[in-house]
Amino acid sequence: MGCFFSKKSRRKSPDKEPALSTLEKDATGNNVTENTAPSSTDQAEPKQYSWDKREKVDPKDFMLTGVKDATVGRLPGKLNGQQFVIQDCENCNIFVLDHSATVTIDDCVNCRIVLGPVKGSVFFRDCKDIKCVVACQQFRTRDCKKMDVFLCCATQPIIESSTGIKFGCFQYYYPDLAFHFKDAGLSIFNNNWSNIHDFTPVSGETNWSLLPEDAVVLEYVPLPDSESEFKSVRISTDVSRSIVPFTKGGRRKESEESCLFVFFAGDYTTANARKLIDEATAKSFTLIQTKEVSMRPEDVNRVFQNNAEGLVEWTAKGPVVALELNGDGVVEACRSIANEVFNGTKVFVSENKNSASRDVDNFFNFADMQMGL
Repeated sequence: MGCFFSKKSRRKSPDKEPALSTLEKDATGNNVTENTAPSSTDQAEPKQYSWDKREKVDPKDFMLTGVKDATVGRLPGKLNGQQFVIQDCENCNIFVLDHSATVTIDDCVNCRIVLGPVKGSVFFRDCKDIKCVVACQQFRTRDCKKMDVFLCCATQPIIESSTGIKFGCFQYYYPDLAFHFKDAGLSIFNNNWSNIHDFTPVSGETNWSLLPEDAVVLEYVPLPDSESEFKSVRISTDVSRSIVPFTKGGRRKESEESCLFVFFAGDYTTANARKLIDEATAKSFTLIQTKEVSMRPEDVNRVFQNNAEGLVEWTAKGPVVALELNGDGVVEACRSIANEVFNGTKVFVSENKNSASRDVDNFFNFADMQMGL
């Protein structure tokens, strides 16, 4: 008989050929089982696609449903840009300390909620007595009552069929928060927290208002309790540590004098902007608003007008960060800070009090148009 894996003899035989499991004699007379199955090398590996290699996702990991009287949420690294759903929760402290794609909050009552940066929309529906800290691209409420919101929103916040909604500027910190803003594609300088649009205004009534300027997050949203899984995350609600600059927003300015201060793209643009804020607020000046936008050559000429020469090449390097500072004597003080602190850094500072108001209007009107506000 032939060796293993050899072809079968073509000789005719009166007997049927044995089955695969039939025992045959080898040359020594021992019984052996003929193995006609193909070898592993002859079998082609099944083709794998990218979606076959994805880690299996359990939808329950991205939902909080029907929780009552508890401290719950997600730690950094648990969502990694996935969408998240919160629904039917009552009297809970909810900490979602990660970046996500979208977040919807439905039918929640008497809850304190912290949401890390959301790349898309945050949508509250049919909620009541909510206090929250939120950073997102889009913010919207529908059929909600009595909400206090410390907000960072890249676009115009929208309320619909909602009453008793109060807004304040985002004030929050945890160690991964700056990275989460970057992962979500959000700029800490683009915050329209006070520019609210009411889809369903009622004549003679006000559906929304601003929180007191001295409102403190900790008085609305407590820190995680010491027995929760979030106790290891170093959270701060101190306004001086907030990742997002604290701005006055749409509140009435205390002085008629404002100054435009612009940083052009560089390795330390964000750090320089923060340094300016520290220097200016230490001198009792107020930060009104900030923006981070890209500019084309024609934008530079329109915004900076007679001062545009030499700025075009700098705007080609990346987005600019602009700040409006307010207070009597702020223009002179900003020019002094530019010379003493940022000497060697490319900046634009309003030349005098008379031109400063035009500078501010030109830049922020342009920025709002760019962002569709």
